[in-house]
Amino acid sequence: MPPTPPQITAFVPYTGRDFTRATVAQLAGSGLVAKTYLLAGGAGAAVEGAETIAVDALHSWATMKQVVARSAATPYALLVLHDTAVELGQFALERFINVARWTGAPIVYSDYTDLRTAAAAGERKRVPHPVVDYQLGSVRDDFDFGSVVLLDTGAVGRAISDLPEEDLRFAGWYRLRLAASRIGLPARVNELLYTKVEPDARKTGEKQFDYVDPRNRALQVEMERVATDHLKRIGAYLEPRFSSVDFNGQHFDVEASVVIPVKNRVKTIGEAVRSVLEQRTSFPFNLIVVDNHSHDGTTHLLREIAAADKRLIVVIPQRHDLGIGGCWNEAVHHPRCGRFAVQLDSDDIYADETTLQRIVEVFRRERCAMVIGSYQMTNFQLEQIPPGLIDHREWTPDNGRNNALRINGLGAPRAFYTPVLRRINIPNVSYGEDYAVGLAISREYQIGRIYEPIYLCRRWEGNSDADLDVAKSNTYNAYKDKLRTIEIMARQRLNAAVPARP
Repeated sequence: MPPTPPQITAFVPYTGRDFTRATVAQLAGSGLVAKTYLLAGGAGAAVEGAETIAVDALHSWATMKQVVARSAATPYALLVLHDTAVELGQFALERFINVARWTGAPIVYSDYTDLRTAAAAGERKRVPHPVVDYQLGSVRDDFDFGSVVLLDTGAVGRAISDLPEEDLRFAGWYRLRLAASRIGLPARVNELLYTKVEPDARKTGEKQFDYVDPRNRALQVEMERVATDHLKRIGAYLEPRFSSVDFNGQHFDVEASVVIPVKNRVKTIGEAVRSVLEQRTSFPFNLIVVDNHSHDGTTHLLREIAAADKRLIVVIPQRHDLGIGGCWNEAVHHPRCGRFAVQLDSDDIYADETTLQRIVEVFRRERCAMVIGSYQMTNFQLEQIPPGLIDHREWTPDNGRNNALRINGLGAPRAFYTPVLRRINIPNVSYGEDYAVGLAISREYQIGRIYEPIYLCRRWEGNSDADLDVAKSNTYNAYKDKLRTIEIMARQRLNAAVPARP
């Protein structure tokens, strides 16, 4: 049987590190790589067995066009996305190629293994790192493909052939993979096909706010432009036209209700409740705390406070299957819920006594169905901690609801016009429920914003997203991708004038 001819052109980042030589040697020894290119910041880079391409930035559009053009002679291109050591597994390249052939996917990616060094003993440990399946809603710009992807050069070439020239320094790879996904979804191989050294050892709670870091503003502008174009091309872009909100169509005993779902937060719930009851407003308000069957003293503490202040309504659900979203539904459908339902988590506090007043003023002034504020990250001594202020200034009134599909959250505190929320309801989950309802509301209504900090988000070891393991992070990311899939499909139907079933 004749040997299989080389089918891959490989592209490897190079910044002068020795591990690149080992990667190039692996590729050369596979028998499947026709040529390897180094993607380098200058022309002086040299590694035996590879040719250097000087690029402006690793993920720029100019670099991606070079990858597609220089790999045209082979059916596939192997692209290493990060400047990190990569060790290919047994028959890894063959597996990548076979999956690409059998599925017709324009991009193939896989699970991998992290190689970590234990600080104490200096031992190297291999830790499995699964990723998640790509779906229609995987349009967030931080989707984790790992560090190695295989491109079908013909398919990718066709996917980008009609794209106009763009000066994109940061969003080139993002643009390419979105374009490829329009002709076929990327395929994940849930096998550990290679090992790499983790290039970013920060906790997940630190990474998740990179997109709102003002230092990354130029990157965000590019990403938004690419995401918006993609939504237009798949029929999911929404023009800046919004339904109006009539705040006088229904009677409410109070203007606003703050909603706090809680379970076993006796150390923090008292401060959260006090920060609400100390609010100074020109209108009547109350506080609905949904105590999800606490057993640590939370219930007793809440009843003591409620006995002294009738504005506090403590609700203990009859159901025992409620997540945070389900607790919110209990509060919103409560007969004493006010015209506006305003969020506060049981760990957090309002920044000062004006928070509630400012939120309601935005509702009245802008006649929107939802208002989102800004928050300060602090420790329990209320000292600012990184990343500091989270204000989501990437939001714009015209394009915010489209860009919302690219990012992982909308901010806090969140507040809702109660009749709209009662119609939509909140998913009965404990992560992403706020994002789900925000996307659904934005499909029809405008969302008002407050860019000054009106909320203090206190980080501590009990926070749900302070540091997630890979499995939990993947579960959360896959769920939000599913929410985006549902929302994109809803927007496509809306644009196609397909009526929703009654």
